[in-house]
Amino acid sequence: MPISPLKTVLGLAAATVAALAVAVAVNTWRSPSRQLAVQPAPALAIDADAAARRLGGALGFRTISLHGQPDANAEAFAQFQDYLAQQFPRVHASLQRELVGRSLLFTWRGQDPKAEPIMWLAHQDVVPVAPGTEADWQQAPFAGVVKDGFVWGRGAWDDKGNLLAQLEAIETLLAQGFTPRRTVYLGYGADEEVGGVHGASAIVALLQQRQIKLGYVLDEGMLVTEGMLPGLAQPAALIGVAEKGYASVVLELRVPPGHSSTPPAATGIGQMSAAVAALEREGFPAQASGVAREMFETLAPEMTGVNRVALSNLWLFGPLLTRELAKAPATAAMLHTTTAPTIFQAGDKDNVLPGKITATVNFRMLPGTSIADVVEHVKAVIKNEAISVRVMDGKAEPSRVTPTSTPAYTALNRTVREVFSGAVVAPALMLGATDSRLYAGLTENIFKFSPVRAGPADVPRFHGTNERLAVSNYTEMIRFYHRLLQNTAQ
Repeated sequence: MPISPLKTVLGLAAATVAALAVAVAVNTWRSPSRQLAVQPAPALAIDADAAARRLGGALGFRTISLHGQPDANAEAFAQFQDYLAQQFPRVHASLQRELVGRSLLFTWRGQDPKAEPIMWLAHQDVVPVAPGTEADWQQAPFAGVVKDGFVWGRGAWDDKGNLLAQLEAIETLLAQGFTPRRTVYLGYGADEEVGGVHGASAIVALLQQRQIKLGYVLDEGMLVTEGMLPGLAQPAALIGVAEKGYASVVLELRVPPGHSSTPPAATGIGQMSAAVAALEREGFPAQASGVAREMFETLAPEMTGVNRVALSNLWLFGPLLTRELAKAPATAAMLHTTTAPTIFQAGDKDNVLPGKITATVNFRMLPGTSIADVVEHVKAVIKNEAISVRVMDGKAEPSRVTPTSTPAYTALNRTVREVFSGAVVAPALMLGATDSRLYAGLTENIFKFSPVRAGPADVPRFHGTNERLAVSNYTEMIRFYHRLLQNTAQ
């Protein structure tokens, strides 16, 4: 009996589905773990209460940086630096301390002048507390209260926790008689929250003048996340190996002003609104590629269920995964260059058609997308030659991607695994801006990682209300920096 064409098609379809199922199963099963096998770091005696009190004291200084005001709160910065000298006497006696403007540069000379030095970054400045929200804090934002197992206050997480944990670790190592083989630099900017124009930039210029090349730079960044990745039971320590670019584009339209009783068919506000709406509607496409893809592939073997299957087979499920992740702002930002209208200015009277309308749209670019690409995209989407397009100052191209195959990344990876037992380590893309982007001319290895544990409930505290750091986590941070110097500076 002859076989019908329909049966042939169905048979081929069934065979294809079966082959795909087998390929997916085999690929999932054969995807090996990429996690380093390590032993826990040796125990380190830390007086947790004393360390927490020192951090709390540091949070009492209102080292707030403000746009366009490089001398703002100068007394608070000076008092904070005096406090550090009092609390960390060994650091200040053994390391060279230089004041670069209001920023600090410490140099811990290594025994081998030929060994490539390393550098840790943190920043002294903090963001203001949103006016009218002070009463919402469980503890006063600048009181530095240690209570209920937490150090409370603005800067506990961002970024005085990192700064003081580094100094605690070095103070301890000095007491233990440790001398690094490689020179160690500490760069503590005073204006990171407003772009690092006078802080990190000045430190970089000084190091360039001295012809310094660095083995690696470590700055604040990604976190040790807990309960934030579906399908992953373990904490995920995400190491930022690249940073998105930053560009704010100002759109400006000038039209004849007039009376609102006789409006034209297309008003200036209407045209600008249409332009902004088009930019939101026709954004940059999402794609599971680059750093995001490497992160997914690194996490996949540690996951369970459908999440492991999907992430282990991005060749098949990549488009579906991209569509799902694009539904939530936090995950969508990892996959595409984002578009965010932030300022709209037009009109000053209810019965007058304004003659000047401006809108500011902020873009955070994936590595591989340039500021020029953004400008070209904006012009193509708005399709209105009457609207001028310019990029504001303070822009930054996306950083280059630090490879994960380097000894520096391996050492950092190992240290995280040794201190945060059971944590899964993976590379990730830093969504915000850090001082470290300014150090690209000094090293090939720039990492953005804060050894801070964070769950879903903690994320709103970042630059928000009730910023705090668990005392237990703070001792982990000190252990992390202590161990990292043993692993990378000896």
